Amino acid sequence: MEETFYAYHVVTERPMRLGQHIIFDETHHSGVYERVMARLETVNEIYRDPLKYQGAELEYPVVVALRELALEEVRREKYPYYPSRMGCLYVSEALQSSREWAEYFMDLGRPTFQIVKVKVTGNRFVGDASRCFDATVHKEENLQMAERYWKNEPNPSGAPPIPEYLVSGDIEIVEIIQEF
Repeated sequence: MEETFYAYHVVTERPMRLGQHIIFDETHHSGVYERVMARLETVNEIYRDPLKYQGAELEYPVVVALRELALEEVRREKYPYYPSRMGCLYVSEALQSSREWAEYFMDLGRPTFQIVKVKVTGNRFVGDASRCFDATVHKEENLQMAERYWKNEPNPSGAPPIPEYLVSGDIEIVEIIQEF
């Protein structure tokens, strides 16, 4: 269900400008989409012969592609009203949370440019980032873990959730809060 709301975003790929609009929908994708699709052939090869890759040390981008493709398959089939993780902006509801994410990204050495306030006219999903799984070479296992992510049930480990806000639609930069 489309709605209008405000949130905060940590800008990591390239600086944004006041008044800029970003559109994310089924035809406008993010950098995640590009990185995942670049590994589609490898993912298909793994799924054709998972035993060949069982126990192998897969490159991190391949593990991410396995996970994100499973998440997208389950979303499209069962939760099409949620934003796609490959066509969304990750935001925080609270400014303090954005500041914590910015510090985390900078500690990782990820280029971090700004914290911006955004006006979103679109859809959102609030998930638990701790439910983002390390994918396996077995498609059915990945699909089961993806289903648990989208169901958004409490984590069986009892760990507190790490809120993850995915938004799609028309996203406007309405304020630049902080530059790094």
